[in-house]
Amino acid sequence: MNRFDEALRELGLTDLHSRIRRFPDATRTAAEAAAAIGCELSQICKSLIFAADGVPVLVLMDGASRVDVELVRKELGAEKVTRAKADVVRETTGYAIGGVPPFGHRTKTRVLADRSLLDHDVVWAAAGNPHAVFPMAPKDLIAHAGATLVDVREQTQTQTS
Repeated sequence: MNRFDEALRELGLTDLHSRIRRFPDATRTAAEAAAAIGCELSQICKSLIFAADGVPVLVLMDGASRVDVELVRKELGAEKVTRAKADVVRETTGYAIGGVPPFGHRTKTRVLADRSLLDHDVVWAAAGNPHAVFPMAPKDLIAHAGATLVDVREQTQTQTS
């Protein structure tokens, strides 16, 4: 049994097994996952690890948006927030980048979920490896991840003429 299967069992989510979709090609990026599933890019839930003053923190973000590290820094009251290196991601979560699920990690980390995830009835997240994803209602996903709902999405500058 892999780590993600174990996490589903511990969370009482074994019924999710039947909804996991596996793909022959990697769905490592949000764009690859959205194309494989046939959903909007914003329906992908990215699980991103950052280091806030050296302490790993998980940020859940919709696939069409970028995380504003300055907003994360303010939210956490940290001095410095940076993207975690691949070895830190694996050490913290037990998963490789591209397959990090929103919950079921090796270590307990602080979790922030961007409010944009609530724009959808269902979002898709990585299921422990780059070839598998699962669907879940955003509210349930945020609850199972133990996340705090925040606004940490990078605001795109749109010009009106």
